[in-house]
Amino acid sequence: MYKLFFLLIMSMASAQSYRFVYEYKMKPDTAKKDSVITDYMNLDTDGKKSYFYNSAKQERDSVYAVTRNFKDLFQAKSYDQNLSYIIEKDYSKKKVNFYDNFKTVNILIPETESPKWKIEKEFAKINDMNCQKATASYKGRTWEAWFSKDYPVNDGPYKFNGLPGLVIRLNDAENDHTFNLIQIKKINTLPPVLPKSPKQISLAEYRKAMANYSFTNEDIEGMDVSKQDSRVSIRLKDGYVAKFGTDEMKKVQKLDEEITKRLKRTDNSIERN
Repeated sequence: MYKLFFLLIMSMASAQSYRFVYEYKMKPDTAKKDSVITDYMNLDTDGKKSYFYNSAKQERDSVYAVTRNFKDLFQAKSYDQNLSYIIEKDYSKKKVNFYDNFKTVNILIPETESPKWKIEKEFAKINDMNCQKATASYKGRTWEAWFSKDYPVNDGPYKFNGLPGLVIRLNDAENDHTFNLIQIKKINTLPPVLPKSPKQISLAEYRKAMANYSFTNEDIEGMDVSKQDSRVSIRLKDGYVAKFGTDEMKKVQKLDEEITKRLKRTDNSIERN
């Protein structure tokens, strides 16, 4: 893996595009801090802009865009519903945009706040990389970042950027959200991940919509029942595939309420109100 880092330094000036893969650990429930979700997020950059998005979701969507076969969606790797968003950063314009889906609507929320970093005089070797510590208070949390000046990419996971190097490790004070860089890949170009015709709304409108979400049959775009796995998969119109065990769902009296409960977004968001 570390040879890839060396290659990155040598070839960054040749307008290559790169994918930085972060392992993301999140505690979705404030009442169950021992419950942890692990997922993988890509940070793709061409030196001018970057996209940060869920790896499994993009892989699934790419396959479906070619085959248009629902079975490919149902059989694809699962990802957490809280991680359906995409973060776009435009380096020259210093703009950050947040994209997500709600039911049938593609949503765009321009970011107006950026982390105000304090660079500390602490250094560490992380995965054979020379790193320096930085801290920031951002969106209701205190963050600790370790970045490397070896790489001419002033970027990092989620909305975090602005440090003189690439963020290698990032976590909040409670360790509810942690990112660790685990892989670097060379890619030909940035993938077409942005949704079409997004509707711009405010952050308050977005949070209200997510908090008031309730499931109805009209939200379903397709279904698949696997007797072999004793599982029913529901493809929602926002693109997410929810999977439920058929045996446990038989015991549920109010199915819509149970599905709504399971599809509720985290109460331990990376951004606090």
